[in-house]
Amino acid sequence: MAIKVLVVDDSGFFRRRVSDIINADPRMKVVGEACNGREAIEQNDALQPDVITMDYEMPVMDGITALRNIMMRRPVPVLMFSSLTFEDARVTLDALDAGALDYLPKNFDAVAKGTAEMRRTLTDKIVAVAASRLGRKDSAPKGDAPSAAPSAAASAPASAPQSAAPAASQQNIPKVDAGTVKSTQTQQAAPAAPRKPPAQLKGIELVLIGTSTGGPAALQSVFKGLAPNFRTPIIIVQHMPASFTKAFAERLNSLSSMTVKEAVDGDKIIPGHVYVAPGGMQLMIENRGQPAIRIRESDDRINYRPSVDIAFAAAAKYFGSKALGLVLTGMGADGKEGARLMKAAGAHIWAQDEASSVIYGMPMAVTKAGYADDIVSLKDIGPRLSTDLL
Repeated sequence: MAIKVLVVDDSGFFRRRVSDIINADPRMKVVGEACNGREAIEQNDALQPDVITMDYEMPVMDGITALRNIMMRRPVPVLMFSSLTFEDARVTLDALDAGALDYLPKNFDAVAKGTAEMRRTLTDKIVAVAASRLGRKDSAPKGDAPSAAPSAAASAPASAPQSAAPAASQQNIPKVDAGTVKSTQTQQAAPAAPRKPPAQLKGIELVLIGTSTGGPAALQSVFKGLAPNFRTPIIIVQHMPASFTKAFAERLNSLSSMTVKEAVDGDKIIPGHVYVAPGGMQLMIENRGQPAIRIRESDDRINYRPSVDIAFAAAAKYFGSKALGLVLTGMGADGKEGARLMKAAGAHIWAQDEASSVIYGMPMAVTKAGYADDIVSLKDIGPRLSTDLL
Protein backbone atom coordinates (compact mmCIF):
# COMPACT_ATOMS: atom_id res chain seq x y z
CA MET A 1 0.00 0.00 0.00
CA ALA A 2 1.36 3.42 -0.96
CA ILE A 3 2.47 5.81 1.79
CA LYS A 4 -0.07 8.65 2.04
CA VAL A 5 1.59 12.08 2.21
CA LEU A 6 0.18 15.49 3.09
CA VAL A 7 2.24 18.40 1.67
CA VAL A 8 2.09 21.68 3.63
CA ASP A 9 3.65 24.94 2.39
CA ASP A 10 2.43 28.47 1.75
CA SER A 11 4.12 28.50 -1.67
CA GLY A 12 1.89 26.99 -4.35
CA PHE A 13 4.91 26.41 -6.59
CA PHE A 14 6.79 24.55 -3.84
CA ARG A 15 3.76 22.39 -3.01
CA ARG A 16 3.30 21.43 -6.66
CA ARG A 17 6.94 20.52 -7.22
CA VAL A 18 7.18 18.50 -4.00
CA SER A 19 3.91 16.75 -4.86
CA ASP A 20 5.18 15.91 -8.36
CA ILE A 21 8.35 14.35 -6.92
CA ILE A 22 6.39 12.31 -4.38
CA ASN A 23 3.78 11.11 -6.86
CA ALA A 24 6.51 9.98 -9.27
CA ASP A 25 7.60 7.40 -6.70
CA PRO A 26 5.34 4.31 -6.72
CA ARG A 27 5.92 3.81 -3.00
CA MET A 28 3.92 6.90 -2.08
CA LYS A 29 1.19 9.32 -3.14
CA VAL A 30 0.08 12.81 -2.15
CA VAL A 31 -3.40 12.68 -0.64
CA GLY A 32 -3.72 16.40 0.03
CA GLU A 33 -2.09 19.83 0.23
CA ALA A 34 -2.36 22.69 2.74
CA CYS A 35 -1.11 26.28 2.59
CA ASN A 36 -0.94 27.06 6.32
CA GLY A 37 -0.74 25.39 9.70
CA ARG A 38 -4.46 25.53 10.42
CA GLU A 39 -5.27 23.74 7.17
CA ALA A 40 -2.57 21.18 7.99
CA ILE A 41 -4.30 20.28 11.25
CA GLU A 42 -7.68 19.96 9.51
CA GLN A 43 -6.27 17.91 6.63
CA ASN A 44 -4.40 15.62 9.02
CA ASP A 45 -7.67 14.82 10.79
CA ALA A 46 -9.66 14.42 7.57
CA LEU A 47 -7.18 12.61 5.28
CA GLN A 48 -5.30 10.50 7.84
CA PRO A 49 -1.91 10.76 6.05
CA ASP A 50 1.01 8.51 6.97
CA VAL A 51 3.58 11.34 6.67
CA ILE A 52 3.43 15.14 6.52
CA THR A 53 6.01 17.42 4.89
CA MET A 54 5.78 20.93 6.33
CA ASP A 55 7.36 24.37 6.15
CA TYR A 56 7.67 26.22 9.46
CA GLU A 57 7.16 29.79 8.20
CA MET A 58 3.54 30.14 7.05
CA PRO A 59 0.62 32.59 7.45
CA VAL A 60 -2.43 32.05 9.70
CA MET A 61 -0.55 29.46 11.80
CA ASP A 62 3.18 28.68 11.65
CA GLY A 63 4.50 25.16 11.22
CA ILE A 64 5.74 24.64 14.77
CA THR A 65 2.41 25.64 16.32
CA ALA A 66 0.64 23.35 13.86
CA LEU A 67 3.09 20.57 14.66
CA ARG A 68 2.36 20.76 18.39
CA ASN A 69 -1.37 20.60 17.67
CA ILE A 70 -0.93 17.63 15.33
CA MET A 71 1.05 15.75 17.95
CA MET A 72 -1.72 16.30 20.50
CA ARG A 73 -4.64 15.46 18.17
CA ARG A 74 -3.40 12.78 15.77
CA PRO A 75 0.37 12.12 15.94
CA VAL A 76 1.98 11.41 12.57
CA PRO A 77 5.61 11.50 11.33
CA VAL A 78 6.46 15.02 10.14
CA LEU A 79 9.35 16.13 7.93
CA MET A 80 10.14 19.84 8.27
CA PHE A 81 11.66 21.87 5.45
CA SER A 82 14.44 24.12 6.75
CA SER A 83 16.89 26.67 5.41
CA LEU A 84 20.47 25.90 6.37
CA THR A 85 21.28 29.06 8.33
CA PHE A 86 22.26 29.34 11.99
CA GLU A 87 19.00 31.04 12.95
CA ASP A 88 16.94 28.54 10.97
CA ALA A 89 18.87 25.78 12.74
CA ARG A 90 17.46 27.04 16.04
CA VAL A 91 13.92 26.99 14.64
CA THR A 92 14.43 23.51 13.22
CA LEU A 93 15.64 22.27 16.60
CA ASP A 94 12.45 23.75 18.09
CA ALA A 95 10.50 21.75 15.52
CA LEU A 96 12.34 18.57 16.45
CA ASP A 97 11.56 19.27 20.10
CA ALA A 98 7.90 19.75 19.17
CA GLY A 99 7.69 16.34 17.53
CA ALA A 100 9.11 16.50 13.98
CA LEU A 101 11.01 13.33 13.12
CA ASP A 102 13.42 14.80 10.60
CA TYR A 103 14.04 17.76 8.34
CA LEU A 104 15.03 18.55 4.76
CA PRO A 105 16.95 21.52 3.37
CA LYS A 106 14.54 23.94 1.72
CA ASN A 107 16.28 24.59 -1.57
CA PHE A 108 13.97 26.16 -4.15
CA ASP A 109 16.50 25.69 -6.95
CA ALA A 110 16.95 21.97 -6.26
CA VAL A 111 13.17 21.48 -5.98
CA ALA A 112 12.52 23.46 -9.16
CA LYS A 113 15.02 21.38 -11.12
CA GLY A 114 13.93 18.16 -9.45
CA THR A 115 17.54 16.98 -9.14
CA ALA A 116 18.12 13.27 -8.69
CA GLU A 117 19.72 13.86 -5.29
CA MET A 118 16.80 15.97 -4.08
CA ARG A 119 14.27 13.39 -5.27
CA ARG A 120 16.15 10.54 -3.64
CA THR A 121 16.65 12.40 -0.35
CA LEU A 122 12.99 13.41 -0.10
CA THR A 123 11.49 10.03 -0.98
CA ASP A 124 13.94 7.99 1.09
CA LYS A 125 13.28 10.13 4.16
CA ILE A 126 9.53 9.75 3.69
CA VAL A 127 9.91 5.96 3.55
CA ALA A 128 12.17 5.98 6.62
CA VAL A 129 9.93 8.08 8.86
CA ALA A 130 6.83 6.19 7.72
CA ALA A 131 8.47 3.06 9.13
CA SER A 132 9.58 4.79 12.34
CA ARG A 133 8.23 4.10 15.81
CA LEU A 134 5.86 7.06 15.46
CA GLY A 135 4.77 5.82 12.05
CA ARG A 136 4.05 2.39 13.55
CA LYS A 137 1.64 3.74 16.16
CA ASP A 138 0.56 0.32 17.32
CA SER A 139 4.16 -0.59 18.20
CA ALA A 140 4.97 2.49 20.26
CA PRO A 141 5.31 1.72 23.97
CA LYS A 142 2.29 2.92 25.90
CA GLY A 143 2.81 6.18 27.68
CA ASP A 144 5.42 7.45 25.20
CA ALA A 145 4.60 10.95 24.10
CA PRO A 146 5.17 11.29 20.38
CA SER A 147 7.13 14.48 20.94
CA ALA A 148 9.48 12.74 23.35
CA ALA A 149 11.38 11.04 20.60
CA PRO A 150 11.73 13.46 17.74
CA SER A 151 14.84 13.50 15.77
CA ALA A 152 17.58 14.65 13.63
CA ALA A 153 18.90 14.71 10.20
CA ALA A 154 21.71 13.27 8.24
CA SER A 155 24.40 15.51 6.89
CA ALA A 156 24.79 13.15 3.98
CA PRO A 157 22.09 12.11 1.51
CA ALA A 158 19.51 9.82 3.04
CA SER A 159 20.28 7.34 0.33
CA ALA A 160 23.77 6.74 1.63
CA PRO A 161 24.45 3.03 1.99
CA GLN A 162 24.00 1.49 5.36
CA SER A 163 27.72 0.97 5.79
CA ALA A 164 29.87 4.00 5.16
CA ALA A 165 33.32 2.88 4.15
CA PRO A 166 35.67 5.63 5.26
CA ALA A 167 38.76 5.57 3.12
CA ALA A 168 40.84 8.66 3.73
CA SER A 169 44.34 7.59 4.61
CA GLN A 170 45.75 10.74 3.04
CA GLN A 171 44.11 12.74 5.81
CA ASN A 172 45.36 10.46 8.59
CA ILE A 173 41.81 9.36 9.22
CA PRO A 174 41.83 5.95 10.95
CA LYS A 175 41.51 3.37 8.20
CA VAL A 176 38.15 1.63 7.94
CA ASP A 177 38.41 0.13 4.49
CA ALA A 178 35.67 -1.23 2.28
CA GLY A 179 36.99 -4.77 2.47
CA THR A 180 36.80 -4.76 6.23
CA VAL A 181 33.29 -3.35 6.19
CA LYS A 182 32.20 -5.97 3.67
CA SER A 183 33.54 -8.78 5.82
CA THR A 184 31.67 -7.57 8.88
CA GLN A 185 28.42 -7.29 6.94
CA THR A 186 28.52 -11.00 6.08
CA GLN A 187 29.16 -12.21 9.61
CA GLN A 188 26.47 -14.27 11.30
CA ALA A 189 24.36 -12.16 13.65
CA ALA A 190 25.28 -12.91 17.24
CA PRO A 191 23.29 -12.18 20.38
CA ALA A 192 24.52 -9.35 22.57
CA ALA A 193 26.64 -10.38 25.52
CA PRO A 194 25.12 -10.12 28.97
CA ARG A 195 25.51 -6.86 30.79
CA LYS A 196 28.96 -6.29 32.23
CA PRO A 197 28.98 -5.63 35.97
CA PRO A 198 29.49 -1.91 36.75
CA ALA A 199 32.91 -2.72 38.26
CA GLN A 200 34.18 -3.50 34.76
CA LEU A 201 33.23 -0.01 33.62
CA LYS A 202 35.33 1.76 36.22
CA GLY A 203 38.26 3.61 34.70
CA ILE A 204 36.36 4.81 31.61
CA GLU A 205 38.04 8.02 30.46
CA LEU A 206 35.92 8.86 27.42
CA VAL A 207 32.30 8.32 26.32
CA LEU A 208 31.45 8.51 22.63
CA ILE A 209 27.85 8.75 21.38
CA GLY A 210 26.89 8.21 17.75
CA THR A 211 23.40 8.91 16.40
CA SER A 212 21.38 10.18 13.46
CA THR A 213 17.60 10.35 12.96
CA GLY A 214 16.02 10.76 16.39
CA GLY A 215 19.29 11.89 17.89
CA PRO A 216 18.63 15.47 19.07
CA ALA A 217 15.74 14.47 21.33
CA ALA A 218 17.49 11.25 22.42
CA LEU A 219 20.62 13.17 23.39
CA GLN A 220 18.60 15.73 25.32
CA SER A 221 17.02 12.85 27.24
CA VAL A 222 20.45 11.40 28.01
CA PHE A 223 21.80 14.70 29.32
CA LYS A 224 18.76 15.37 31.46
CA GLY A 225 19.36 11.97 33.07
CA LEU A 226 23.03 12.55 33.94
CA ALA A 227 23.96 13.18 37.56
CA PRO A 228 25.09 16.78 38.25
CA ASN A 229 28.54 15.50 39.26
CA PHE A 230 29.10 13.44 36.09
CA ARG A 231 32.50 14.49 34.75
CA THR A 232 33.65 11.91 32.19
CA PRO A 233 34.28 13.74 28.88
CA ILE A 234 31.85 12.96 26.06
CA ILE A 235 32.20 13.19 22.29
CA ILE A 236 28.96 13.37 20.28
CA VAL A 237 28.76 12.45 16.60
CA GLN A 238 25.32 13.51 15.36
CA HIS A 239 24.60 13.49 11.63
CA MET A 240 23.94 17.19 11.02
CA PRO A 241 25.01 19.88 8.54
CA ALA A 242 27.60 22.48 9.48
CA SER A 243 25.12 25.24 10.31
CA PHE A 244 23.29 23.10 12.86
CA THR A 245 25.90 21.61 15.18
CA LYS A 246 26.84 24.85 16.95
CA ALA A 247 23.19 25.65 17.69
CA PHE A 248 22.65 22.08 18.87
CA ALA A 249 25.68 22.25 21.17
CA GLU A 250 24.30 25.44 22.70
CA ARG A 251 20.98 23.71 23.34
CA LEU A 252 22.62 20.75 25.06
CA ASN A 253 24.76 23.14 27.10
CA SER A 254 21.60 24.70 28.53
CA LEU A 255 20.47 21.25 29.75
CA SER A 256 23.68 20.03 31.29
CA SER A 257 25.94 20.76 34.24
CA MET A 258 28.81 19.92 31.89
CA THR A 259 30.26 22.38 29.36
CA VAL A 260 28.96 21.48 25.90
CA LYS A 261 30.55 23.04 22.81
CA GLU A 262 30.99 22.44 19.12
CA ALA A 263 34.41 20.82 18.83
CA VAL A 264 37.24 22.76 17.20
CA ASP A 265 40.61 21.54 16.09
CA GLY A 266 43.03 21.29 19.03
CA ASP A 267 40.41 21.06 21.82
CA LYS A 268 41.89 19.21 24.79
CA ILE A 269 39.70 16.36 25.99
CA ILE A 270 39.17 17.19 29.64
CA PRO A 271 36.71 16.12 32.38
CA GLY A 272 33.42 17.96 32.58
CA HIS A 273 33.37 18.80 28.86
CA VAL A 274 31.25 17.58 25.95
CA TYR A 275 32.36 17.98 22.33
CA VAL A 276 29.88 17.95 19.44
CA ALA A 277 31.50 16.95 16.12
CA PRO A 278 31.03 19.80 13.63
CA GLY A 279 28.80 19.07 10.66
CA GLY A 280 30.45 18.54 7.29
CA MET A 281 33.77 17.57 8.89
CA GLN A 282 35.40 14.55 10.50
CA LEU A 283 36.32 14.36 14.18
CA MET A 284 39.43 12.40 15.16
CA ILE A 285 41.62 12.09 18.24
CA GLU A 286 45.33 12.31 18.87
CA ASN A 287 47.34 11.85 22.05
CA ARG A 288 50.67 13.62 22.34
CA GLY A 289 50.89 13.72 26.09
CA GLN A 290 47.25 14.81 26.45
CA PRO A 291 44.28 13.62 24.39
CA ALA A 292 43.08 16.24 21.93
CA ILE A 293 40.52 16.54 19.15
CA ARG A 294 41.47 16.94 15.53
CA ILE A 295 38.96 18.26 13.00
CA ARG A 296 39.65 17.45 9.37
CA GLU A 297 38.02 18.00 5.99
CA SER A 298 36.04 14.97 4.92
CA ASP A 299 36.99 12.79 1.99
CA ASP A 300 34.28 12.83 -0.67
CA ARG A 301 34.11 9.04 -0.55
CA ILE A 302 32.86 9.11 3.04
CA ASN A 303 29.08 9.08 3.16
CA TYR A 304 28.62 10.55 6.63
CA ARG A 305 30.10 13.89 7.68
CA PRO A 306 30.68 13.56 10.59
CA SER A 307 31.09 9.78 10.70
CA VAL A 308 30.56 7.69 13.83
CA ASP A 309 32.84 5.00 12.40
CA ILE A 310 35.77 7.42 12.14
CA ALA A 311 35.39 8.85 15.65
CA PHE A 312 34.99 5.37 17.16
CA ALA A 313 38.06 4.13 15.25
CA ALA A 314 40.12 6.99 16.69
CA ALA A 315 38.89 6.20 20.21
CA ALA A 316 39.83 2.55 19.72
CA LYS A 317 43.38 3.58 18.85
CA TYR A 318 43.99 6.11 21.60
CA PHE A 319 41.72 5.03 24.46
CA GLY A 320 41.28 1.28 24.00
CA SER A 321 39.53 -0.33 26.96
CA LYS A 322 39.13 3.07 28.66
CA ALA A 323 36.40 4.12 26.20
CA LEU A 324 32.65 3.50 26.15
CA GLY A 325 30.78 3.78 22.86
CA LEU A 326 27.01 4.33 22.63
CA VAL A 327 25.06 3.88 19.40
CA LEU A 328 21.65 5.52 19.47
CA THR A 329 18.68 5.85 17.10
CA GLY A 330 19.38 6.49 13.43
CA MET A 331 19.09 5.28 9.85
CA GLY A 332 21.78 3.13 8.29
CA ALA A 333 24.69 1.41 9.99
CA ASP A 334 27.23 4.15 10.69
CA GLY A 335 28.99 3.10 13.90
CA LYS A 336 28.96 -0.65 13.30
CA GLU A 337 32.50 -0.85 11.94
CA GLY A 338 33.73 1.62 14.55
CA ALA A 339 32.11 -0.47 17.27
CA ARG A 340 33.94 -3.52 15.93
CA LEU A 341 37.26 -1.71 16.21
CA MET A 342 36.47 -0.46 19.71
CA LYS A 343 35.51 -3.97 20.82
CA ALA A 344 38.75 -5.36 19.39
CA ALA A 345 40.63 -2.78 21.48
CA GLY A 346 38.83 -3.87 24.65
CA ALA A 347 36.30 -1.03 24.80
CA HIS A 348 32.66 -1.32 25.91
CA ILE A 349 29.69 -0.77 23.60
CA TRP A 350 26.06 0.03 24.44
CA ALA A 351 23.23 0.10 21.90
CA GLN A 352 19.83 1.73 22.30
CA ASP A 353 16.96 -0.75 22.36
CA GLU A 354 14.41 -1.01 19.56
CA ALA A 355 11.41 0.07 21.64
CA SER A 356 12.86 3.50 22.44
CA SER A 357 14.55 4.11 19.06
CA VAL A 358 12.81 6.33 16.55
CA ILE A 359 14.69 4.55 13.75
CA TYR A 360 16.17 1.20 14.76
CA GLY A 361 18.91 1.14 12.13
CA MET A 362 22.27 2.08 13.64
CA PRO A 363 21.76 0.35 17.00
CA MET A 364 20.30 -2.71 15.28
CA ALA A 365 23.37 -3.02 13.05
CA VAL A 366 25.66 -3.00 16.08
CA THR A 367 23.48 -5.40 18.07
CA LYS A 368 23.00 -7.91 15.24
CA ALA A 369 26.74 -7.96 14.62
CA GLY A 370 27.24 -8.99 18.25
CA TYR A 371 29.20 -5.89 19.28
CA ALA A 372 26.83 -4.58 21.96
CA ASP A 373 27.80 -5.40 25.54
CA ASP A 374 24.45 -4.04 26.68
CA ILE A 375 21.15 -2.96 25.13
CA VAL A 376 19.72 0.01 26.99
CA SER A 377 16.42 1.86 26.88
CA LEU A 378 16.75 5.59 26.24
CA LYS A 379 15.31 6.56 29.61
CA ASP A 380 17.96 4.47 31.37
CA ILE A 381 21.07 5.71 29.55
CA GLY A 382 21.70 8.88 31.57
CA PRO A 383 21.12 7.20 34.97
CA ARG A 384 23.20 4.16 33.90
CA LEU A 385 26.12 6.35 32.86
CA SER A 386 25.89 8.15 36.19
CA THR A 387 25.83 5.00 38.32
CA ASP A 388 28.18 2.78 36.30
CA LEU A 389 30.91 5.33 35.59
CA LEU A 390 30.97 7.37 38.80
